[in-house]
Amino acid sequence: MIEGILSNRIRLLRFINGEMTQADLGQRIGVTRQTIAAIEAGKYAPTLEAAFRIAHVFQVPLDEVFQWIPQDGAGIQYEG
Repeated sequence: MIEGILSNRIRLLRFINGEMTQADLGQRIGVTRQTIAAIEAGKYAPTLEAAFRIAHVFQVPLDEVFQWIPQDGAGIQYEG
């Protein structure tokens, strides 16, 4: 299994887009504020559909919202 970290730029994108709240973003994509908070914190990986909805709200490609950072078993990150 390939190990890695799913990071995101949701907080930055919310700030750039008129300081949108987590509740506002959640409402626009059909999830709760708590779900957005968990995704932002990296404690929950969104469904593929939710990830695309988030990218759509910010009008950016998916890879500008989410990034996969591969790691080996020792936790060493690889640049991609």
